[in-house]
This record gives sequence, structure tokens and C-alpha cells, in this order.
Amino acid sequence: MPQLRLALNQIDSTVGDLAANAEAVVHWTRHSAEQGAHLVAFPEMVLTGYPVEDLALRSSFVEASRDALRALAARLAAEGFGELPVVLGYLDRSERDRPRIGRPAGSPQNAAAVLHRGGVALSFAKHHLPNYGVFDEYRYFVPGDTMPVVRVRGIDVALAICEDLWQDGGRVPAARSVGAGLLLSINASPYEQAKNDTRLELVRKRAQEAGCTTAYLAMIGGQDELVFDGDSIVVDRDGGVVARAPQFAEGCVVLDLDLPAAAAERPGGVVDDGLRVDHVVLSEEPVPAYEPELAGGYAERLDDDEEVYSALVVGLRAYAAKNGFRSVLIGLSGGIDSALVAAIACDALGAENVYGVSMPSKYSSDHSRGDAAELASRTGLNFRTVPIEPMFDAYMDSLSLTGLAEENLQSRLRGTTLMALSNQEGQIVLAPGNKSELAVGYSTLYGDSVGAYGPIKDVYKTTVFRLARWRNRAAVERGQTPPIPENSIAKPPSAELRPGQVDTDSLPDYDVLDRLLAMYVDRDQGKDAIVAAGFDPELVAKTLRMVDTAEYKRRQYPPGTKISAKGFGKDRRLPITNRWRESPTR
Repeated sequence: MPQLRLALNQIDSTVGDLAANAEAVVHWTRHSAEQGAHLVAFPEMVLTGYPVEDLALRSSFVEASRDALRALAARLAAEGFGELPVVLGYLDRSERDRPRIGRPAGSPQNAAAVLHRGGVALSFAKHHLPNYGVFDEYRYFVPGDTMPVVRVRGIDVALAICEDLWQDGGRVPAARSVGAGLLLSINASPYEQAKNDTRLELVRKRAQEAGCTTAYLAMIGGQDELVFDGDSIVVDRDGGVVARAPQFAEGCVVLDLDLPAAAAERPGGVVDDGLRVDHVVLSEEPVPAYEPELAGGYAERLDDDEEVYSALVVGLRAYAAKNGFRSVLIGLSGGIDSALVAAIACDALGAENVYGVSMPSKYSSDHSRGDAAELASRTGLNFRTVPIEPMFDAYMDSLSLTGLAEENLQSRLRGTTLMALSNQEGQIVLAPGNKSELAVGYSTLYGDSVGAYGPIKDVYKTTVFRLARWRNRAAVERGQTPPIPENSIAKPPSAELRPGQVDTDSLPDYDVLDRLLAMYVDRDQGKDAIVAAGFDPELVAKTLRMVDTAEYKRRQYPPGTKISAKGFGKDRRLPITNRWRESPTR
């Protein structure tokens, strides 16, 4: 049986930075060649970064991608890698698609190419285009209609792009029809909680349907609100795991595979879903028999809390680095949310690049001031105190505010202080709001919502507590100082905007609230279904009204790392002006 050494490069890329992305491809191709690889692969749209959104509709960007691909092919050959086939994703356009209403102008395509001997040996476009959640690929791309197969060292390798595996039909059964020995899918599949289990079962199922070893290569890193977690997988034709890459780590998985020899007769014609077989022969002669040395390895999965925490760290680090920010600024209240955000920031950027500000008012408790200072001492972040009481008194003398307006003034003064320091010193402000608060509108516009990024925007309050405990426990296990003061975790949550205030004055217990919100926000279940699940009807009615009327606030909140199947933003798009209510006011 012929042998093939496959190199799967699980790497990051930056949207729009074609030169740096091409440089990364060269670097990791060199590494793969040094490992003796016979076939090298990179993730979906690695050359342009992913997702490119409306950049796909700019003909100048499409042409820049095509030019960069050709230049990359020539450079790989010039550096001595011309005989090594390289599969990678890029942005292309269809030469055959005719303009018509309902199709994106210029017929852009989410495409991939096989580079060989200084040129593009084969190119193809994603066949199945996702159009759910954060994906708008029908808006941006036209689908591919070929079944790409490349013969490498006497083995037929079928090729696919991401959604081609997630949807039934198309290239997976077509891989069986053409007799492929290997199905290679390149992907930029965003992270979601528990998705790695779903992904593994998917790849196993598709390998059995394709009747061949299947390699699922994933991207890592972050782009705006999305995080890519890696977790590349190779399974045999029966669904047995051959190799699995680490989560949230850049690197190259190299493994030796024994694969069926290609049939003497080259596949052709039209196969499943009307796909036209596009078969290219790069090399017929099998590799001389050798003793397999590289098994790819199996990286153990992170536990649930470490996985989510790692996603939050990677998301913030990528956002800061890719947008040219070196340091961040956080308002430290002594509470759990800002404490967790500070811990994430220290892990993402280094404590020396994290600046914390305590901004006490006359309602701030001594323990909250102390907890903020203790957090700074534990983590080593930069810390200062800027009291807002003089500013508050000046406003009150001018405006004579009362009630909620008086409470929110404090939050807005803190937001103004943070933005002033950000403008003066150059750090970006991190907003500490969590998903529970954002859902019900328990936040102050232009106050605690100010900032460039919200690291825990998609994290429910109960999970905030759980992650804080996990981070402290992990520190103890490593012989380090737990970053988050125990009092910040143990005390009742409070905005401290009036005497004796606690969150439960306005909200249900977070354990109840978060379970209710998960049904309404994440799973789109209505009032009747939620009440049937055992929640109090009056509580359901009140909570749903709070969620519905807070849409305008959420639209003005900064971006933040997405970890759930339905985060606030592109996942969940509801009109601000909307009179439909699950629980109408009687």
C-alpha cells in the first residue's frame, strides 16, 4: 500500500494582510519540508484571513488575492519547494458565473488551490455555502461545482472546504465515487463551547461515508469576535482517530499514512450533486517504502472551563495584536466581572501591559476598594485610584439628579474617566459586562459599556463565577498566586450605585436567570416553552420584557469574544423597533 507523509499546518492569519499571511505559508511549508512531508496543507482562506466579509465584494481585493496566490506559488518554487504540493485557501472569483440579481457582484468565491512547480495546478471553490449564525456566505460567494482530486505519489486525494463536510451530500459521497484514498478538508471553523465533540463525530461520520481516511485541518487564532481553536483531526476510513492536534495552539501535525493506490483509470465525469470531476496528476510514482516514523500524536482535550477561558484569552490577544494595541485599561470595581476581565487580560497580554483604575464613589464599600487593590497586587498589573466623588458632586450641583439618573451618573463618570485616560495614554478600554447583564439591559450606556472590546460579553454570570474559581484553582496547581481575590468571588454581586445595593434587588438569582436566558436567547424558545420547563410565569414575563426592550443597548456595546452558539451580534439579529412581545404588558 502506498505511503504518504501529510503535514497539516494549523496556523493563524490576519484578514487583509496578504504579505504576512503568505510569509507564514512559506515559513510553515519550509518546516513541513524539513519534516519530509509529501503533501502540505493550510486552512481555509489562510492567504486572505477569514472571514473577509464585504471585502469579498471589492474587485481590488479579489484581484490582490489572486495575484498573491500566483506570487506565492512562484516563491515556493524559487525557494526549492516546487515539487512539494501545497494546498491552501484564498479568495477567488468565478470566470464562468454570469451577473444576475441575487448573486454577489464579481462572483467571488471561497476557494482553495494546489500549488506545484511554481504555479496553480488545481483550484476549486467551496460547494456548500453556510448561511446561518455568523456566516453570510450566500451574500459573499458563488458556490463551486467541481469534485477536485489531485494525484500525489500514486494516491488520489479528494479536496473539500469546511462546510462541504458539515452538510450532507456533495463532496463527501463524491470522494467515495471517485475512489479517493484520502479526503482532505481545509477549514476556518469558529470555536463554540462543546463544538469539539460535535466536530469529532462529524469527521468520523464523513470518513465512513467517503470510505477513506479523512483529514480535517482547522485554523487557530482570532478575528474580531470569532475565535478559532484548532483541534485538527485525522481519522481512518472506519472513523478511528489517527491524530488530533492541540486546541488553541499554532503548529504542524505531521503523520505517515498508508493509503490505497489510485486506480489505473483516472476518475472523470459527473458525480454526486452534479459535481464535475476535476482530476490532476502531480506524481504517479509511489514513495519508496519507508519505516513510518511520525504518528501525528493525540493531544488531550482541555476540560470545559479551561477551554472557555483559553478561548477568551486567545480572543482578546488576537484582537489587541491584530489591531495594533499593546496595552489595555480596565475599571476595577472589586467585583467579579472586572476581576475576571483583568485576569484574562494579564494572561493574554502580560500584567505589565494591563492598567487598572479604581474609581470609588461615596457608595463604594471599603471591601470593594480593598479587593481592587488586592487584585492588582496578586496579578502585578499597573494600578491607580481616581475618586469620582468630586466630579459627581459637581454634576449633582448643576443637574440635581435623583433615582436611576443619579445612579447611572456614577457609571457614566467612570466611563468618561476611562476614555479620557485611554485617549491620553493610548490603552484601549475593556468593557466588563457579561451576557446576563447585556441580555436584560442591566448596564449603563456610555458608562460600564464604554470600551473597544468586551472579553466576557458572551459569558453568563454563573459561568463568570465558575471561570474565576477555575483560574484560581489552576494557579494553585501551578504553584502560583491565585489572581482573583476570594472576596470578589464570595460576596453578593452589586453595582454599588446606592446604599446597600445588590444585583438581586433588580434581577433573579443568576442561577435561575441564566437558565431562563439560555432558553430564550440561545435556543429561541418562547414564553410557553419556558414556563413549561418549570419557570415562574410572572418571572418569565418580566425577564422576557427586559430582554426585548434592551436591544438598543446591545447594539451599542463593543465587540467581544464569542464562545456560545448564539452570541449577541451576528448570531442574534433582532430589530430595535419591534412591537412583538412574547409577554405583552397587560
